Amino acid sequence: MKTVVISVTAAALLSACASSPQNISATYVSPLQYQNFTCQQLGLESQRIGARVAEVTGQQQQKANNDAVATGVAVVLFWPAVFFLGGGDQSAELSRLKGESDAIQQAAIQKNCMSQPASAPAS
Repeated sequence: MKTVVISVTAAALLSACASSPQNISATYVSPLQYQNFTCQQLGLESQRIGARVAEVTGQQQQKANNDAVATGVAVVLFWPAVFFLGGGDQSAELSRLKGESDAIQQAAIQKNCMSQPASAPAS
């Protein structure tokens, strides 16, 4: 019986932890929403999304680190530390942003933006 209680508690603790940013995969976003963008606009949007990805990745990593510490404290020392888990998880937004970044790259490839010189006018 004691083993079952420990197993259930461990499973509950681990499921409450925020995912590490590198373990979050992209949600599919259609590149069609970027079909009317020029190459220059795609580049600017890529920069904007990239900056937000970096910001949310940092927030998600901090949350994952905090949850790992709280879980460790809860398991080893003080079970009420479990109440510090949850909230602040940015995995859904990070997944969406990664998908948008992929879609922008696909749209840029379809428009042949990658082969244009930097000084060329946007198409």
